[in-house]
Amino acid sequence: MLNQYETVFITTPVLSESQMKETVDKFKKILTGNGSEIVHEENWGLRKLAYPIQKKSTGFYYLIEYRAEGTLLGKLETEFKRDERIIRFLTVGLDKYAVKYAEKKRAMKAETQKTKEE
Repeated sequence: MLNQYETVFITTPVLSESQMKETVDKFKKILTGNGSEIVHEENWGLRKLAYPIQKKSTGFYYLIEYRAEGTLLGKLETEFKRDERIIRFLTVGLDKYAVKYAEKKRAMKAETQKTKEE
């Protein structure tokens, strides 16, 4: 059975746009290559960190929500630790209430964007 997870990772702020995209693609390929289904992804952009990490005060934040086997998390975590472009990451398992909340939040966000365009 596939569980639903949400991973947020922060990359170093010195990356170019193409390097950032390459980093995100790398982790998406790891997920899809191991039988995961990506439900949602969001680029939160460059943000200020709460405290300096590796002498950096900002970082690019990226969120990926996906369904995967629990055994994949160890492999994904290892890849995050090996990649020098990643300065922090956090993976959270979503229960059925969190999944419903995330879907509702995405629907509301899509609705507000739709009304802004009109």
